[in-house]
Amino acid sequence: MVNVWNDQLRNSRQYANFSGWLQPDQIGLTSCMIPCTIDCASGFSRATHLVHDFAFSEVPRVPETVTLNDVAAEVGVSPSTASRALSGQASAYRISQSTADAIQAAAKRLGFRPSRVARSLRLKRSELVGVVVPDIANPFFAAIASEVTKAAEQAGFSVILADSQGHTSREATLMQELLARQVEALVVCPVGVDSTHLLRAKETGVPVVLVDRTFPDADFVQVTSKHAHGAKQAIRMLTSRGHRRIGVLQGLPGTLPNSARLDGVRQALAEAQLAFDPNLVVGDDYTEQSGIESARVLLAPERRVSALFAFSMLNAFGALRVAQEMNLRVPDDLSIVAFDDSPFADFMAVPVSTVTQDVARLGKCAGELIIQSIQSGRSPRCKIHQVDVRVRQRKSISKVAKQHE
Repeated sequence: MVNVWNDQLRNSRQYANFSGWLQPDQIGLTSCMIPCTIDCASGFSRATHLVHDFAFSEVPRVPETVTLNDVAAEVGVSPSTASRALSGQASAYRISQSTADAIQAAAKRLGFRPSRVARSLRLKRSELVGVVVPDIANPFFAAIASEVTKAAEQAGFSVILADSQGHTSREATLMQELLARQVEALVVCPVGVDSTHLLRAKETGVPVVLVDRTFPDADFVQVTSKHAHGAKQAIRMLTSRGHRRIGVLQGLPGTLPNSARLDGVRQALAEAQLAFDPNLVVGDDYTEQSGIESARVLLAPERRVSALFAFSMLNAFGALRVAQEMNLRVPDDLSIVAFDDSPFADFMAVPVSTVTQDVARLGKCAGELIIQSIQSGRSPRCKIHQVDVRVRQRKSISKVAKQHE
């Protein structure tokens, strides 16, 4: 749109509008015509500045796409011959090695890149795997996604990674979007409180593998750790050192890892002939903030807690912050053990003892199962896969202090 002065309306400061282009000779240029807007109410200088910026800035050029026909023409063969040579099928179609080499060289020289869209349309396959996690910033889920990606790429698939940010509704929306993109399978680390949308996705016929926060009563292929066994080991580390009042910083209630770990806590306390006190279980998520809020409740003097079992390393970080605020020394005044681990745990002022999940194995197992499902066209016979955990004793646990005996 070009706005120009109307001489008859100059005195009333009004102007008329019409569509058009500024010719190069109107502004002293010898280049192409330049679209511009001249605001007559504020003067011509504003338009001149706009044209100046346009005239002296570099106009981006759209690179020409090299097609399969270009490669074929370069070598003097048919597009079908070029396609077969580039897809590694030269010998199957009796294309000579010298011709195949010439086609490969031409493709490299011209910068030819095969179109994944065209390949998908031809094969009627997307070769895409969707991966959904609740928090991509969490090293635990990032490591799982990394292992699934490795397994997918080794089998010739690409991965689309999505972050549900810990919301079930967002998780459901992301899964629908991934299905709309024609992914061939889904690996989901669910938020873990509702499986309705997961069941709907499974009913489409697309293979689905769940990791970590699974639903044992649902008919899914599921990969998870031995949560109850790990929690029992954690509590045993504390009770064997005389701790009787053990506070639990739980994760997200209702999720499988949380419920299974609570079962392990109950079992270990029963073995030590100690009663399970629900008032010593506090928390609503696996985050550091939940750990902070829970620790402030559990470390109140009237609770008489001598040790804490955190259901995640982030929960433990929150508890350590609170202990520092309250001038409690770990492990002299307070012992702490956590489920999960951190690559930096050994370098902390007080290295935290942990029950460590084999995160790499969880991700690798999920990746292998989803590729197996795609390639075989059927679900694996074994649906529930549990991965071992191991204890790493560091320096955050000591014998119970005398004031807690």
